[in-house]
Amino acid sequence: MTSLHSNPLFSRLADAERILVAGAGGGFDIYSGLPLALSLLHQGKQVHLANLSFSALEGLPIDDWVAPDLAAITPDSALHQSYFPERTLAQWLSRNGYPFTVYAFPRTGVRPLRAAYRELIELHRVDAVVLVDGGTDILMRGDEAGLGTPEEDLASVAALAALDDIPTRLVVSVGFGVDAYHGVNHVQVLENIAALERDGAYLGAFSIPRTTREGALYLDAVTHAQQHTPEHPSIVNGSIAAAVRGSFGDVRFTDRTRGSELFVNPLMSLYFAFDLPGLAARCLYLDRIEETHLMRQVHSRIAEFRGSIVTRPPRRFPH
Repeated sequence: MTSLHSNPLFSRLADAERILVAGAGGGFDIYSGLPLALSLLHQGKQVHLANLSFSALEGLPIDDWVAPDLAAITPDSALHQSYFPERTLAQWLSRNGYPFTVYAFPRTGVRPLRAAYRELIELHRVDAVVLVDGGTDILMRGDEAGLGTPEEDLASVAALAALDDIPTRLVVSVGFGVDAYHGVNHVQVLENIAALERDGAYLGAFSIPRTTREGALYLDAVTHAQQHTPEHPSIVNGSIAAAVRGSFGDVRFTDRTRGSELFVNPLMSLYFAFDLPGLAARCLYLDRIEETHLMRQVHSRIAEFRGSIVTRPPRRFPH
């Protein structure tokens, strides 16, 4: 049992020496883990970054591939691609004097993704993994009114859930409320967090203050990414960054949100932390996606599961 003044997430990582921080849901998810990764680096930990990628990895030269379905992205990778969050992050890391390799997984099913994770874990003798979701899709167990876009997030959870030889596997979710625009009911998110607390799998929450070194660097990294990916900036990290800055309400930071009314608020800057095996145990369809090799199989099996159940009705906040 930890003391109140000790953060349970960092307490779980205290004895780890080589930590993998990985984006669960693709795109810019790895940016959501950057404040945590930087904090661990500043503590003297060896930290490696990875992301399930939406970029065109198949065009990378053979030398960029560490193993099947595992690419090592550097500041000079695939300069012809305009959308490449892993490379953009590698460029920012290099500019700021940090280790700059960002590993990338293609969008596959659970089996090849797990094999790629195992290759990366063995390559660096990783003893702890933190899976990061920008949003709350990863907290959906399957019977909610809406799941958002859970395919990549839960494929990542399933891939790591079976790697029992890794002593510490954690999940963090940041950006509470962002997935309302994908149909997620956040009263049900809170209900799920309460259930995870009862199971002993919830490790509490903490904010990303802009006055911390890591908070300021995160804001700089998001600004850098917005400048280098102007056609497709991250709405999730733009919202989180706006919340970290203290913005509130319908904040405009990209034309991609034109026609939508945003609700940026302080809850978006909170990290919610969980034990990964405990979170995986509550997912109602994880066994159905276990044998998948393609992401479209993950999608179809979740859809089949959804068609076989009665979902919980959405609920409104009472205040």
